[in-house]
Amino acid sequence: MIELGDIGKTYTRPTGDSVLALSDISLRIERGEFVAIVGASGSGKSTLMNIVGLLDLPTAGRYSWDGEDVTTLASNRQAEMRNKKIGFVFQAFHLLPRTTALENVELPLLYSDRKSIKDLSRRALEAVNLTDRIHHRPSELSGGQQQRVAIARALVNEPDLLLADEPTGNLDRTSALEIISVFQALNRAGRTIVLITHDREIASFAGRIVRLERGRLVGDERVAAPRAVTQEAQ
Repeated sequence: MIELGDIGKTYTRPTGDSVLALSDISLRIERGEFVAIVGASGSGKSTLMNIVGLLDLPTAGRYSWDGEDVTTLASNRQAEMRNKKIGFVFQAFHLLPRTTALENVELPLLYSDRKSIKDLSRRALEAVNLTDRIHHRPSELSGGQQQRVAIARALVNEPDLLLADEPTGNLDRTSALEIISVFQALNRAGRTIVLITHDREIASFAGRIVRLERGRLVGDERVAAPRAVTQEAQ
């Protein structure tokens, strides 16, 4: 599905100095995988997510999606791919405070060219086990429930890929494990998930762990039996 070949990213500071954020990243992600990308602050993991999510372009290397070099596409075509093929979940929930859970989830559909959007928002909330809170505003929801609304919003356009950047970073442990349980259920249903985290315990619930250090890939391990979120884990 996704293939990165020798990806590099260099930023230029206002002083003119260059900062190397990523160097020689080669990575292949198959459809249906649950991949955790792990690294400390400054390791380049969010930069990598931005490139995979077509929010930024590499300065070196090739990024292919189903065999197509997406780095050479026009910006409007890249935006179309982001809208149709990729769902984003962030550490901050980015919910509109005066709208209900259902209305927050409906927002991406305003930019969709789908012929029918009936019940898509409700089905997305059902996928994250939140149908009993569809008319609640964010202030009436716990942190974990707010993140589930954000996940439902990312799912509503039925994307091929779900990208999650530190989605448990603002949550207590119980709520964090609830979110990981949602991701595992979505993955079992066939969703491709890439999770960015600094937390090795959170990463242990994925089926594959990719480690970054100082902008370089230093580890890529497939997990034969990923941890399940059980009552004991909580």
